[in-house]
Amino acid sequence: MDYKYSPEIHHRRSIRLRNYNYAQAGAYFITICSWKRECLFGEVLDGIMRLNQYGQIVEKEWLQTGIIRINVKLDVFVVMPNHIHGIFLIDDYGRGTLQRAPTKEQFGKPVSNSIPTIIRLLKSATTKQINEIRNTPGHPIWQRNYYEHIIRNENELSHIREYIINNPFQWAVDENNPSNIRGTLQRAPTMKGKP
Repeated sequence: MDYKYSPEIHHRRSIRLRNYNYAQAGAYFITICSWKRECLFGEVLDGIMRLNQYGQIVEKEWLQTGIIRINVKLDVFVVMPNHIHGIFLIDDYGRGTLQRAPTKEQFGKPVSNSIPTIIRLLKSATTKQINEIRNTPGHPIWQRNYYEHIIRNENELSHIREYIINNPFQWAVDENNPSNIRGTLQRAPTMKGKP
């Protein structure tokens, strides 16, 4: 059977802001959850996240993002048992202009150094390495999408940094903790006390 993409049939609902340029300068709060919120990356003991081998891979690839992309600066982040929270700061390459690549993502046409492309590559690199170790080729490691929040000011940035840093201390009551999840696994994470 010959498979052909049809936008009328094969449409995916995006949670991204319509017409927002995710390659433009700004600060972005990102959350990526593991497949079915499985606790793959380690455990929280006494308020401290203890990464296992898979969590170390996720941490290494997150840090690599800031090394290989000149326009991406990493701020605070934490790898939790079944998700990662972090802040990306995207700058204008220090030249006073934004990148000149197309900035509107379309299905099958990724935009270099945009948030969707960065997350897609992070997921791909970590999935490949973890599946090689587990001998589970093709097994999903991450949920299909991710959550992002455009950080609009310094006060909000400060609150989000505090939330990320304190995430391991709040694991017992975290909505991503499997012992606290009821019903659907597709809820977006929220920040308690969000500004």
